[in-house]
Amino acid sequence: MSILDDQRAYYEARAGEYDEWWYRQGRYTMDPDEEQRWFADVASAERALDHFAPTGDVLEFACGTGLWTRHLARHARSVLAVDASPAVLDLNRARNLGAHVRYRQEDIFAWSPPPSAFDVVFFSYWLSHVPEDLFAPFWRKVATALRPGGRAFLIDSYHNAELPNHVQDRTLNDGREFRIVKHFWQPADLAAAVAPLGWHLTAELTPNNHIIHATATPTSAKPAPGEPASGSTAGEAV
Repeated sequence: MSILDDQRAYYEARAGEYDEWWYRQGRYTMDPDEEQRWFADVASAERALDHFAPTGDVLEFACGTGLWTRHLARHARSVLAVDASPAVLDLNRARNLGAHVRYRQEDIFAWSPPPSAFDVVFFSYWLSHVPEDLFAPFWRKVATALRPGGRAFLIDSYHNAELPNHVQDRTLNDGREFRIVKHFWQPADLAAAVAPLGWHLTAELTPNNHIIHATATPTSAKPAPGEPASGSTAGEAV
């Protein structure tokens, strides 16, 4: 089994306990001070998304159980929430976020979204699971999906140290073990990585360094696949 097959199997199997991690329940419980810092960072990321204002037609990659879909639904005219896992899509649908939220089960690496159909592309806790050889194709996919003037917003986990080969072992509540891709992006490195792909990206960390979030916009002259952007800039990084 390839690591991407293992990764898909992991998130399908983890669906029922994913929110336990987010809300720091069960084996994910933190000590009170650390828990307070975690939820302060969650609130900070939520405010950043509200300030970004994901209005219009929104495409959400790797929508998961809906922890962020619910925020998108408050702003957007429509949301297309896409994930490879039927189990997480069922949990997301159960939130009953409104008729303007639609769902689609797809392998994000294989699926091609409708071109120029969205004002915003959003993805949370996804980019860190994109392997190096699929990084540039994924960002081209995002660019293709956006209308002129469109924007992207991402949220992800942050750590100041990298994992060997960007691979992490994960264990579920029932003891099953999986291997997944996990790349902890540093703000400046992420901005520099997407600049040659035709993007201007500004990344920030939440106050307690649990979360990285970023706004990205295509530069005026998008490069052809595999070609560097002319005159692109790495943007600001904090």
